[in-house]
Amino acid sequence: MKGKFARIIAVAVAGSVLAVSGAGVASADGKGTSSTEAAGHQVVQLRDELTKAAYAGDVTGTQRSLDQLTPLLGDLATSEKYSIQSDARQTAATANDQATETSRILADPAQADTARQLPAVPTLPDLPAPLDMVNNLVKTLLLTVTSLAMSLLPGGVPALPVPSAPALPGAPTLPGV
Repeated sequence: MKGKFARIIAVAVAGSVLAVSGAGVASADGKGTSSTEAAGHQVVQLRDELTKAAYAGDVTGTQRSLDQLTPLLGDLATSEKYSIQSDARQTAATANDQATETSRILADPAQADTARQLPAVPTLPDLPAPLDMVNNLVKTLLLTVTSLAMSLLPGGVPALPVPSAPALPGAPTLPGV
């Protein structure tokens, strides 16, 4: 009887150890920890603010959004505060570099010629003037930050709040579409 009782206790203890170690493994992938998820939600919020400001042609609002986003990206890239995978850290570092370069050019538009040349991003509409000087840089940053948010949040992220393309003049309109 004592042996049977001891086996039951041993099985319960072993099960508890496996459950606790499994939880540690689950949080090591960078998803599921509360601070990482909170950072992911903050990344999405700041990305959306940046998108709205940039597509409104608001240089001051764009700069303000970049000023808020850059420290968080830097922390995600280098800090031990967040449990994220190395590819997410690299994505954060890339986004941080892009945000810093965009801020530098917006602060001194004469440096626009020194901006790195990035390929066009045809999936997003172009930015209005005066932000068109950093068009591909901002659009690439938005996609990079979206990719980072997707790696931090287990359920996906909302689409970028970009304006829809304007209707073509003289194009027929379809009722109900």
